[in-house]
Amino acid sequence: MKIAADIVGCEIAPDRQEVDLRWLMAYSAGLGERHYPHPLFPVCYEWPATRKLREKAGLAPIDARLVHAQHDLLLYRMPRAGDILNVSGKVVAATQRRPGVLVVFRFTALDADGEPVSTTDFSALYRDVTLEGSDRRMADVADPPAQPPNLPRVGEVTLADTAAHVYTECARIWNPIHTDVAYARAAGLPDIILHGTATLAYSISRVVSALRLQTIQRVRCRFAGMVTMPATLHVHAARAGEEIAFETRNDRGEALIQRGWIS
Repeated sequence: MKIAADIVGCEIAPDRQEVDLRWLMAYSAGLGERHYPHPLFPVCYEWPATRKLREKAGLAPIDARLVHAQHDLLLYRMPRAGDILNVSGKVVAATQRRPGVLVVFRFTALDADGEPVSTTDFSALYRDVTLEGSDRRMADVADPPAQPPNLPRVGEVTLADTAAHVYTECARIWNPIHTDVAYARAAGLPDIILHGTATLAYSISRVVSALRLQTIQRVRCRFAGMVTMPATLHVHAARAGEEIAFETRNDRGEALIQRGWIS
């Protein structure tokens, strides 16, 4: 299978999303949180735009090969109930990596006044796929830096075997690899897996609680492993200068999220 390098530059018209209070509350509640909005809520209103952009770029037929590889979220302000957001999307990079092709999608949400709310670089790895043409970038896209070694554990999360179904409904992010066992196994996965953004959201919650963070402006990370359920997430974090470095591991000590940074 191949992905053409000339998908870089492909973009969609802004997707209109209305943020309601029930959605904000449900997303936080699905993560075991009573406080809202959650800092990672932008993944919810970006989801329809991600689907539209993948369809326009011709990537939808190989969705089953997509693995969320990296995430870089800039928060200009927290989303609010009643927000009418216009979410634009563009493919800003496509590069060949050893396991497949890394495609970077950039999503920008503007409010009704045209003011920015969030920008996300969503990096997806298409497994066992070859890039047709040379690496191409139209924006500065950097991998998150390595974090300091031996981060102390700050909390853990116990996940029920229904965690992915709950997250699916509360986030309004529907992808059958997270809920349909037959589909997941046909895609080469051992079972349904938890959304990468769910693992990230749970991790952020534990870091915020342990280190008593008041505001978040940016979240970066690399996804390093799959989460099948039930499971326990072990979150490690520490202050590193003006940022927080974090990593999430499974019961075997294997990294699920690496190169995590919160500022």
